[in-house]
Amino acid sequence: MTFCAVPRVAPEDFPELAEDIAPGAEGVAVLAGGCFWCVDAVYRQLDGVLQVTAGYAGGTPETADYRTVCSGTTGHAEVIMVRFDPSRITFGQILKVFFSVAHDPTQLNRQGNDTGRQYRSAIFYADDDQRRVAAAYIKQLDAAKVYGDKIVTSLEPLETFFEAEDYHQNYAALNPDQPYIAHISMPKVAKVRKHFSDRVKAS
Repeated sequence: MTFCAVPRVAPEDFPELAEDIAPGAEGVAVLAGGCFWCVDAVYRQLDGVLQVTAGYAGGTPETADYRTVCSGTTGHAEVIMVRFDPSRITFGQILKVFFSVAHDPTQLNRQGNDTGRQYRSAIFYADDDQRRVAAAYIKQLDAAKVYGDKIVTSLEPLETFFEAEDYHQNYAALNPDQPYIAHISMPKVAKVRKHFSDRVKAS
């Protein structure tokens, strides 16, 4: 069994971004961190997050379906699109949760026992500001050695986002007893509530 790396510092003690994107209109972040069920569950609970949609990015329209993406040959990654209010949560704060809780950014083309390029760690940037800020934060985290291994998260231009099938949306909340959700997703949800309690939506 392959386990994910544990950061050397607590999530709340991860370095703050040296630079962030100034608040503006509604923001969008597209993130790949392994199975989208887990990453979706992490972000739905954060204050300032307006909507989370599971989907695919990195491949063609013809291959943007779950069965084909699971082959690992499409170029797609399982991703989530996070729409957020930048006055309440910034792009940088979204990245901090991504690197500290949502997944292990040191695993190449896998997350734990989920293997293949569809499970790669990636940030699909919408513009040059997102690319610059994400690249700077990865460099900052590597310099601070928050993980024992180098971060392998790729930065890829967001060309098209393809929404996943309906049954993948909000999957963790709708299927809490499913074994993968209970053992993999829910601990990450709990970790956010423990370490970022000040950023969790009011019940």
